[in-house]
Amino acid sequence: MATSAWIKDELQRYKIPFEEVQHSPAFTAQELAQQEHMMGHKVAKLVVVIADGHPHGLVLPASRKIMIHRVREALGGTYVRLASEDELRSFCSDCDVGSTPPIPHWPNVKLLMDETMRVPGDILFQAGTHVDGIKVKFDDWFNWIKPEVASFSVSVEALPSRADYRDDEGNEKFWF
Repeated sequence: MATSAWIKDELQRYKIPFEEVQHSPAFTAQELAQQEHMMGHKVAKLVVVIADGHPHGLVLPASRKIMIHRVREALGGTYVRLASEDELRSFCSDCDVGSTPPIPHWPNVKLLMDETMRVPGDILFQAGTHVDGIKVKFDDWFNWIKPEVASFSVSVEALPSRADYRDDEGNEKFWF
């Protein structure tokens, strides 16, 4: 496979220097980080959530997990859930599910970046397939995308014990 044409077109249109990387199939951002020998905090993953019926793209490092209550607060929503695979296919039909890059590709959906994604140098992200990636300078990506920024994640190393994954009402606190 190859990087989706729309991704390269967007990068070239906005004059963002980039490097394409090919790798063995990687189905998570952390797998991508391992294959490309990059720290997980420099590999961006996109997670799509539905907040009060509206889709939102969340961008965070591969080495972190989403804290649902913080996403809810950042979006000002009352009900937040992960988008289903069918919803993901409808939002970005020209990408493999789970490999959509952190680049706006559907109307009226903004990206919200976790503040821990702000890193010096290069970042890496999936490029529409499970075998293609794109490497860009973080500052170039950030200045181009202009995502809203909030704090909504926790380090994988800081995760609580399995028993603490739910709040007092039984709702999940973290997404994996």
